[in-house]
Amino acid sequence: MTEKQITVIINGEKYTKTVKVHRTLLEFIREDLLLTGTKEGCNEGECGACTILFDGKPFNSCLMLAIEADGHEIITIEGLAKDGKLHPLQEAFMEVGAVQCGFCTPGMLMSAKACLDTYPNPTENQIRKEMEGNLCRCTGYNRIVEAVQIAAVKVASGKMHHGKD
Repeated sequence: MTEKQITVIINGEKYTKTVKVHRTLLEFIREDLLLTGTKEGCNEGECGACTILFDGKPFNSCLMLAIEADGHEIITIEGLAKDGKLHPLQEAFMEVGAVQCGFCTPGMLMSAKACLDTYPNPTENQIRKEMEGNLCRCTGYNRIVEAVQIAAVKVASGKMHHGKD
């Protein structure tokens, strides 16, 4: 068997596609669904550029075959903003200059989202621990941590725009 039909929910939308059994979830997201916000970095699960939320948990999409995602729910960076309004994390990243070249940013944001889902009022150590799988060569991480802290305050103060985010 070289191909298999899978059904996944990505960013709230149901997709049923036939995929080659050796295709990674990252390739499926970027090439088959044309959701190119998820970045391809090391292809070894070391850099975090391809981080998505898989059933609500951060996961390196380069480490999973697309067929393993059958029946699961995925959120990519494209699913973070809702109705044209940025998520508080995206706003905070821009406010404090946590975005420089931008390559790592989608994966950082997805890990940060998982961090806030786990720790609504995270300490600096909790943020650093939750984000340690995401590498950035530009920022030095301090502004990223600051952005997550600011976003936590925005979410807690009700400046959210959707759901339980």
